Amino acid sequence: MTTNHGKSKGADGGFTLLELVIALLLLAVLSGMIFTTAHSSLVLGNTVVKTQNEEMLHQAFFDFLENRFSVLPGNTRMELIATDSGSHYLTDLTLQNVPLSFTWGGEERTAKAIRLSTVKRRSGFLDIVLSYYENEIIEPDAATTDGSTFASTATDEKPFAEIILLTDVAYFEWRVLDGRTMEYQYDWDIAGRLPLQMELICAFGADGGENRQVFWIPPRQNPEVFMRQMQQSQGQGGGGAQPGTPGDGDTPTPPVEIIPPGGGRPITPPNPGNR
Repeated sequence: MTTNHGKSKGADGGFTLLELVIALLLLAVLSGMIFTTAHSSLVLGNTVVKTQNEEMLHQAFFDFLENRFSVLPGNTRMELIATDSGSHYLTDLTLQNVPLSFTWGGEERTAKAIRLSTVKRRSGFLDIVLSYYENEIIEPDAATTDGSTFASTATDEKPFAEIILLTDVAYFEWRVLDGRTMEYQYDWDIAGRLPLQMELICAFGADGGENRQVFWIPPRQNPEVFMRQMQQSQGQGGGGAQPGTPGDGDTPTPPVEIIPPGGGRPITPPNPGNR
């Protein structure tokens, strides 16, 4: 009986070199597929989170504008200046007599005027910057023929605080609705009067869609005008005389005839104002 002594004992139970190479190749392919899928899912998740954060930031910015415009005092001074820079319209929206108190740098500060500006960057996009001024920056100018007053901005005043509210803005343009003419215009410099409506047209990023936001400005009584009218009314009424009592410049009260019951001659009581 012939026995084959040249055959290895472990040949039937082990793997050949070719099988090991194929297994390693399959493992590498599977690992690559798993890594690619995980990376794509991670990038997609980050993109979704970033998009949601940007949308929340934009909505918070619109809510901030709506809240600010809805509570403007009656004596608010507004100035809107639009400048053509070639590729963009740069705007400066200034609000004065809207005091804001807050903490900046660990100190309590009060801003009498704020300005919302568009700043052009080298990338071609815009930044929306909010500046706070400690003093008034809009000064009244000479009155015009129609009785209105135009405003001029002091250029030497520097803000004590600036905050970048938005970045990567494609364009950012304002329009204001004049409540008297009911016409839109791209600037506003009439002192003593606010527009009826503010319209903002903007776009964010290179592929962002256009956003149109409308902000109504409720009409309010100017406290300075109200106090002046009260003083004039008191001056015409004899220094605060009560209604019905004669004062300086008042017309004497006509006599009242009283007819006794059952007829008879009318009785005219004495009128102290006709003495």
